[in-house]
Amino acid sequence: MTASFQHEVLVYGTPDELIAGTVPFVREGLDAGEPVLVAAPPASLEPIRSALGGSAAGVRFVDMTEEGRNPGRIIPGVLHAFVGEYAPKRVRVIGEPIWAGRSAAEYPACVQHEALINLAFADYDAAILCPYDGRRLTEAALADAERTHPVVVTCAGRRDSAAYAAPESVVAAFNRPLADPATPPATLVFDADDLPAVRRFVAAHAGRAGLAPNRIADLAVAVNEVATNAVIHGGGPGTLRVWPERGSLLCEVSDPGQLTDPLAGRIPPGLDSEHGRGLLLVNYLCDLVRVHTDATSTTVRLHMRI
Repeated sequence: MTASFQHEVLVYGTPDELIAGTVPFVREGLDAGEPVLVAAPPASLEPIRSALGGSAAGVRFVDMTEEGRNPGRIIPGVLHAFVGEYAPKRVRVIGEPIWAGRSAAEYPACVQHEALINLAFADYDAAILCPYDGRRLTEAALADAERTHPVVVTCAGRRDSAAYAAPESVVAAFNRPLADPATPPATLVFDADDLPAVRRFVAAHAGRAGLAPNRIADLAVAVNEVATNAVIHGGGPGTLRVWPERGSLLCEVSDPGQLTDPLAGRIPPGLDSEHGRGLLLVNYLCDLVRVHTDATSTTVRLHMRI
């Protein structure tokens, strides 16, 4: 059977429009014997669950504000995990990765995520419907939704998106230099022999910032993975910067290499693969991962909430 992938955006203006656009989509899948996942923030998740009534028992529900708080985790940890669990069987997914509470730092990663869905699942038999709150999201966010989804669904009907763009071009458009630190960062220049010092440096600053011990350990592992990539694949030496900002501790690793795979850290590697797990682990451990790369350097910025 030929894979049939569809990626649609549902623009809703009221709670009733959200239900009218999502519940028939879910019921259609259940009637066809397709596994169904609903991954959304509670403000959408609970009304959909309630409207489904007894049918909700056959649906998997995921709180996107938890499992998808890092947009880089959604493809591997939410979508790919579900699609891969049932492949080659066709599945249906409702995924709402962008809501009004998303921060300005998270938003570019969200748009890149939406674009990368079209690459990551092109060969899978799956239907993904992404609700967007037309009342609370900005006009820019709604315009970006039309760039990342081939089909737009509203209360007026379904239409092809005239603004849909190649995923690579959208990812490139949001591959922008990251904002300067809000406060002077602590800095460490390192090479391959300095990786233990990198871990100690991160742990010390994380402890002073007030991170819990398990979060300190997670952050040290994540930074170590990025730093290892910097000296092995990026041509090192690397530069590590650490600073607090708006309730989070930020750790940034820069190196002179270029990251060329837009899906790096998004697709779990095969069991026999020796590479591809570093950035994937980083996405699982951190609350936000931002990347800027060009021909002269790559910067990976990790956010961990305090």
